[in-house]
Amino acid sequence: MTRAVVPLVLFLALAGLFWFVLGKMNEGEYNPRDVPTQFIGRSAPEFSLPDLLDPTQTVRPSDMAGKVWLLNVWGTWCPECWKEHEYLVYLARREGVPIVGINWRDDAADAKAMIERLGNPFLKIAFDPSSNAAIDWGVYGAPETFLIDAGGVVREKHTGAITPQVWKEKFSRYFAAARSAS
Repeated sequence: MTRAVVPLVLFLALAGLFWFVLGKMNEGEYNPRDVPTQFIGRSAPEFSLPDLLDPTQTVRPSDMAGKVWLLNVWGTWCPECWKEHEYLVYLARREGVPIVGINWRDDAADAKAMIERLGNPFLKIAFDPSSNAAIDWGVYGAPETFLIDAGGVVREKHTGAITPQVWKEKFSRYFAAARSAS
C-alpha cells in the first residue's frame, strides 16, 4: 500500500503545479515565451540584409538613427504574426509608428503576398531566410518585437503578438515621450 502512495502523492503534486501555472497563463500573469533578452539597455545589433520588396536596397538598423522605432520579426508561417498584422498596420498608419520588419525564415513570394493582401505596416522589410540577423538579435520565435530608442539602444522586447494592451503597457510611453520632445 505505501508503495502506491508515493507515486500518487508525486502525481498529485505535479498536477497541482500544472494547474497553478495554467491558471497564471490564463490570467495573463505568466507567459512561458517571455524569455528575457540580454539586449535591453544595449546598442541594437547591426545587420545588413536585402529589402524584401526591393532586393537592390539594403536594410540596416543604423538607417533609423535618431528615431524611436519598432523592429518586428515575423513570418507567414507564424499564426500569431497573422493575428497581430492588422494592429501593426493600425500603429503605422494611424499612430505614425515607424516599424521595420525582419521577414524571418520565409519564402519571399509568400511574404510579398501577405503584405499585398493585408497591407504593409513596415517602412522597410529585411529579408532573412537564413536567420543571419535573427541569430544576432537572439530571436527564437515569431513574432518578436523590439523597441529601439533614438540613440540606437534596445529598450523593450515583446515575444508574441502586439495587442492594444501590450502596446499600452510596453511601448506607447516611448513614442509619447519622443513626440513631446520634438
